[in-house]
Amino acid sequence: MRGRGNLACVGALVGARVGVLLGILAGIGTGIPQAAAQDGSASYAALARQSGQPQIPGLTIVYLHPLGNPADARHWKHIIAHQTEGPPGSARALAQQQFQMPTKRGVSIWVETDGTVFWSTPETAVPTHGDGANRNDNRYIDNSKTYRTVVKTNSLGVEFVGNFPDVRKPVTPEQMKAWLTLLPFLQERYRIAAENIYAHNWIDFKDRRYCEGCELATAARQLGYVPGRGTANSP
Repeated sequence: MRGRGNLACVGALVGARVGVLLGILAGIGTGIPQAAAQDGSASYAALARQSGQPQIPGLTIVYLHPLGNPADARHWKHIIAHQTEGPPGSARALAQQQFQMPTKRGVSIWVETDGTVFWSTPETAVPTHGDGANRNDNRYIDNSKTYRTVVKTNSLGVEFVGNFPDVRKPVTPEQMKAWLTLLPFLQERYRIAAENIYAHNWIDFKDRRYCEGCELATAARQLGYVPGRGTANSP
């Protein structure tokens, strides 16, 4: 099975779990803008364009480096969901290591098992993540659109810790909630469509023991947030 057909197959495999989580998070596409407005922001889009340390309603986010002008980070065209074989409790330390050396192998954003998000680098920095979009077998998605194209220089990486020692262990409900709360902010800030959100396994040949990031990317696409419209698909 290839292309969209295989993506549908992956969606079926994780669909039940994702569906439950999306049900819990129903209204996330409209609830966040309302909360932002209550905090004095004109809209969620306005919140996503702030510099400094924007606080996203419903999310605990720690900025090791403040954000700047999003216009200076327009190189981000895609988002890639990663899972690292780090134990629970390791996100802060890994984010701090990334802060010390922004371009080392890693990502810009790290998510702890309790849902806490750590933004580790200047948003203009390009960490080393991914393997050059070397997957071209169409196993999960149509790789003609990603092969050697969705790479570190244009893809914002988000890493989820906690699948050690069992790499097949799924992300926690708190991590999924954080992911689906953070995504509209990222999508608005960099104008990234839902179809430009990928699992690491979808674009690179990875560990055969599990599908890295597949549940996360599937949930992101099912959320279906549309930048500029502040809408999401109903679960």
